[in-house]
Amino acid sequence: FLSLIAEFCCGFFVILILGNFWFLAVLYLLWLYLDWETPCAGGRRSQWVRSWTVWKYFREYFPIHLIKTSELNPNHNYLLGFHPHGVLVAGAFGNFCTDPTFKNLFPGLTPYLHIMPIWFGCPFFREYIMSAGMVSASKESVSYVLNNEGGGHASIIVIGGAEESLNAHPGSLTLNILKRKGFIKMALKHGAHLVPVFSFGENELFKQVANPKGSWLRNVQEKLQKIMGFALPLFHARGVFQYSFGLIPYRQPIHTVVGSPIPVKQNLNPTTEEIDQLHTLYLQKLKKLFEEHKSNYGIPEHKSLIFE
Repeated sequence: FLSLIAEFCCGFFVILILGNFWFLAVLYLLWLYLDWETPCAGGRRSQWVRSWTVWKYFREYFPIHLIKTSELNPNHNYLLGFHPHGVLVAGAFGNFCTDPTFKNLFPGLTPYLHIMPIWFGCPFFREYIMSAGMVSASKESVSYVLNNEGGGHASIIVIGGAEESLNAHPGSLTLNILKRKGFIKMALKHGAHLVPVFSFGENELFKQVANPKGSWLRNVQEKLQKIMGFALPLFHARGVFQYSFGLIPYRQPIHTVVGSPIPVKQNLNPTTEEIDQLHTLYLQKLKKLFEEHKSNYGIPEHKSLIFE
């Protein structure tokens, strides 16, 4: 979804350069140079863009729901770990980049969805994603958000990243998280409370070409992901007027469950042992959140999360 919009924006920029409006392209490049650090400094959100009527229909299409299980005191800053990545990350976008769902459930908190820095190099597209409340996933960007004195900021990080999208098959419960501890270190350094978030239904929106680990397709995808920084899952779903094939996601409900916060005391120089200890606790809380709610959203009792 984001890729299609990004391609359109890049295409429009190329038209400006090749057409009679090259001077507008030059002016925009100057603006891009002067504004380059904004995605790492809280972005530039627009309440008007976040409140577009189209997002209401976007959320209702699946539909997308945000479930609150605990209060989040706006006097603190929070780091929300979002799972799983899926193909579209629809739950993260629908709940944290559009209004009014999140602010109604968690008044006083401002959500920032962190995405790959590469997206902010795309002309015009960067303006759109920043207006929706998306910022860079760089360390500098996360630090900027979590360093807000007085609290009230919530960083949302899709922990599994692009690599996890390659596991986004219907029914898959595999999360890439065992080696991902950078978010734990950031939470400790800023004293941000950790909150596990599991989005039930995220992996059901598309069917993906079989790519088991060790297969030639998976090997190619993983190599490309390391080179380009983002993954290329081969997926399909439904069409506009038929359900057999297309790129429009299936209408499957998404229930994004926000867990209880894990209190974190600020530690500017956490040791490896302290990071590992908090990481283990986070995994326990994430698994508990999943187990407590899986029966509500059609997950068989015998199925559990798989951490890789």
